[in-house]
Amino acid sequence: MAAADQGAAERTSIYLDYNASTPIDPEVVEEMMPYLTGYYGNPSSSHWASANIQQAIHLARTRIAKLVGCDPDEIIFTSGGSESNNTAIKGTYYANRHRGNHIITTKIEHPAVLHPCAYLETQGARVTYLDVDAYGRVNADDVAAAITDDTILVSIMHANNETGTIQPIRKIGDITRERGIIFHTDAAQSVGKIETLVSDLNVDLLTIAGHKLYAPKGIGALYIRRGTLIDSYIHGAGHESGRRAGTENVPYIAAIGKAAEIASRKEDQQRIRTLTDRFWARLSDMFQERIVLNGHPDEKLPNTLNVSFKGMIGQDILDQVPEIAATTGSACHTGSIELSPVLKAMKVDPAIGAGTVRFSIGRYTTADEIEQACDLLKNRIL
Repeated sequence: MAAADQGAAERTSIYLDYNASTPIDPEVVEEMMPYLTGYYGNPSSSHWASANIQQAIHLARTRIAKLVGCDPDEIIFTSGGSESNNTAIKGTYYANRHRGNHIITTKIEHPAVLHPCAYLETQGARVTYLDVDAYGRVNADDVAAAITDDTILVSIMHANNETGTIQPIRKIGDITRERGIIFHTDAAQSVGKIETLVSDLNVDLLTIAGHKLYAPKGIGALYIRRGTLIDSYIHGAGHESGRRAGTENVPYIAAIGKAAEIASRKEDQQRIRTLTDRFWARLSDMFQERIVLNGHPDEKLPNTLNVSFKGMIGQDILDQVPEIAATTGSACHTGSIELSPVLKAMKVDPAIGAGTVRFSIGRYTTADEIEQACDLLKNRIL
């Protein structure tokens, strides 16, 4: 082995990008394996080969329903967060455009919300993209002020994937419920990290992404409050009570169900919060006035640190600490730095935002890894 290759092989690897994707939990792998190796029947069949398959789907639906506080028949399975968001937004628009054509969202949504909204604008929709404050939070009063007689949908994420800032979803839900407007929240980043009971959030539609929840990529779920008028996004046979066609992806459905059951235990939440607080304390002590926390200091996910290192470039920082897997908040294009749409919407000073890095902690992060990450940053970039 070449010296460079050997050095890479021996390099410490510290994964601090849990908001991008999570490892699959070993219990989740164990749960899904029988449906990859032994149980092969079609869920829609009525013979013996399908009995266990149908039971697995029902169990997974029940586990997710328990996690978000709804009835099992209000959960449908999708291919992931993007499909759930597209189903919620496009499905609501097409089913309700006889009532109006106005949609309200924010400038900090995930592309899986912003792009469907932009597409619907080509189909006759009118979309209002609300501003946020310096912490990345939308004002519920701004939502209320944006509502018109033609408003049929409000779609605002529960927690931002970059900064972790939590939106005032319950307050917004009070407003939409009073006005009879369908309310969707993309909860891909919050489910499993904080409480996401649909009754507390006052939402009609809620998106779940499996690979943010220690399940595989390619599986998700959508909560649809009973009575919500929404069109199917995928048409075909009558799967998922006619709401989403396609033979069910049973191994992955079993997986996301088990992931939801594990999340319901809430075993890791306080430990992760403590690690995040420790990480920020160390970074603040080391870099002092040279580091800035982006996002709300209190109303944020317990695992997310979005920080800007003043006078530096985010990608340069990560290049100097290749042992750490994390994400930047800016992109370099032909010598110029472009901030992410989220940081732009927060009106972060470009000179500061250029040095942005998002660290996100998860179930398998250890205290030793946090200390090692701090030491690497101290030795390489301080």
